[in-house]
Amino acid sequence: MKQYTNVTIYKHIGNFFIVLSILGFFYTFYPLFSAYFPQDIPKTIDTSSSLVIPKINAYSPIIKNVDPFNEKEYNQALQHGVAMAKGSQLPGNTGLTYLFAHSSGNPWQLTRFNTIFFRLGELEKGDEIVVYEDGRAYVYGVIDTKEVSPSEISYLLDYDFEGLILQTCTPIGTDLKRLLIFATLQ
Repeated sequence: MKQYTNVTIYKHIGNFFIVLSILGFFYTFYPLFSAYFPQDIPKTIDTSSSLVIPKINAYSPIIKNVDPFNEKEYNQALQHGVAMAKGSQLPGNTGLTYLFAHSSGNPWQLTRFNTIFFRLGELEKGDEIVVYEDGRAYVYGVIDTKEVSPSEISYLLDYDFEGLILQTCTPIGTDLKRLLIFATLQ
């Protein structure tokens, strides 16, 4: 009887580790699953400040006034939405609206919003981006995409561009380059 009890205990411990491994797998690869099998854009959108990209089924609140040079500040903001760079203009005003977010991250830090730009590289000229601000929808059309090095920030400082720039890291899972999406109001 004693030997039978030990076998049963080992069987339960083995089953526990199998279940734990399966849960760990899904936890680790959740962002990949959610990117390729995304939830629908909510029927009720927060029109006070949010971003919608219909082609890639992306929806996120916009976190304003985030310092893009302060890693701790922007990483905290990106867990709750897309960040709007400090000093950038709100849609409808003259100047540049600069939004940035992660395309991937560490599995233990992932949330729905801090990998919102996972599929940003799929955008092409003419695709629509909608920014909601104070109850108004600002519809932008993509006019260009560009990959640049992380140290190249001239497009933010010296670029004479009125419109929207979206930025994320590329290739996915690295921070080797930055993917920029340029869009203008339609």
